[in-house]
Amino acid sequence: MYQDVLLHINGQWKPAASGKMLDIINPATEETIGRVAHAGVGDLDEALDAAAKAFMTWRHVSPYERSKIMRKAATLVRERAETIARLMTTEQGKPLAEARIEILGSADVIDWFAEEGRRAYGRVIPPRAEGVYQLSVREPVGVVAGFTPWNFPMSQAVRKISAAIAAGCAFILKGPEETPASCAELVRAYEDAGLPAGVVQLVFGVPAEISEYLIPHPIVRKISFTGSTVVGKHLAAMAGKYMKRATMELGGHAPAIVFADADLDKAAKILAANKFRNAGQVCVAPTRFLVQDEVYEPFLERFIIAAQAVKLGNGLEEGTTMGPLANDRRVAAMEGFVADAVKTGGQIRTGGKRSGNKGYFFEPTVLTDLSPEARVLHEEPFGPLALFMPFGSMDEVIAEANRLPYGLAAYAYTRSTSNVTALGARIEAGMVSINHHGVALPETPFGGVKDSGYGSEGGMEGLEPYVVTKFITQANA
Repeated sequence: MYQDVLLHINGQWKPAASGKMLDIINPATEETIGRVAHAGVGDLDEALDAAAKAFMTWRHVSPYERSKIMRKAATLVRERAETIARLMTTEQGKPLAEARIEILGSADVIDWFAEEGRRAYGRVIPPRAEGVYQLSVREPVGVVAGFTPWNFPMSQAVRKISAAIAAGCAFILKGPEETPASCAELVRAYEDAGLPAGVVQLVFGVPAEISEYLIPHPIVRKISFTGSTVVGKHLAAMAGKYMKRATMELGGHAPAIVFADADLDKAAKILAANKFRNAGQVCVAPTRFLVQDEVYEPFLERFIIAAQAVKLGNGLEEGTTMGPLANDRRVAAMEGFVADAVKTGGQIRTGGKRSGNKGYFFEPTVLTDLSPEARVLHEEPFGPLALFMPFGSMDEVIAEANRLPYGLAAYAYTRSTSNVTALGARIEAGMVSINHHGVALPETPFGGVKDSGYGSEGGMEGLEPYVVTKFITQANA
């Protein structure tokens, strides 16, 4: 069922002008399952021209009419969820159950922005003189270039595209070359829902070549990027050079704090499920498990049992709860982190190695007794590695939670109201979830601080990056 993935430019699915294609690998089998078109400069110019023309029309379509098209697209995504889920699992590796959740959640995101776009209100500002009217209005920013990663090929793209077109923008998406088919199905749903040609373009190719061409281009007014901090800083600097608006959703290294008064069974169950979701390839995954001294061993024991209960396998197979890593680079990265941790004194309590000799599988891993010099305590692991450290006091755990330059998500479990208040006030993160896992819902803001980026991609805040505020003042003639 997996077919070659083409570019989508000006309402047409087409190969690259050069005819060049890139292989797509199934991470569970290491087999080539298809190819994706590789865009060149000529293809990008065509996409830019189409987006510029479409924007001039789309910006004048009423929010009400935009909303109707978006609602239809959301319905199509839900109707096609099973087909898209199998494509996603085949190309990305996550279990079918996780793929279904991502796809249905993406439909919810479309619905959210369909309604939010209808409520992008301006305001009337009281004047200082009689006969003067002062208006603040919000207008679409223009053509947007978006760059999305392979770990959530649909849900990362849908936030950007949906907010942009709800605001009246046109969008050029540089999709993930390793997981292009499910991303393409999102664009197809929008097309089949009646979105005019040129409003959304989809291209693939060498990421650096595409970003270095699109970001400086005068047609592009804004960029939105999800990916690593290193790449994000480079793109943000480029955007700054050309005075382009930018939203950056970058890496994380989330602390998960467990206090002595926490419900240990609940905390272990929720945190383990979210640590090993998508094989740990999640920017908001809990990574540094900071557990109060009194319950360190009991909680560690519960977590190890949960890790060992994870069923590793092909995501298309019944009962699989964790699939492979997305590519061979991630396997090498995990092996490097574990080897360095052990070399500097760390202990492997479970897992710690590649599983099998076919596919990019890596065992759910728990590491303890880590040296402060261990690389994994400083670099985002982006894989199924859980790092355990004990703590004594609130001040001590807050210092560790805020130690890194990352500031995307943080988690905590406690029954104490004073602990909850202190955590919410003192943790340096864009999202803090206490006693449950409550981030990344369509109606809530999603974004980080410090090296984890800036701007929000959800909630009412998600529309803001795609509009500009214009002040109009007028007096009676």
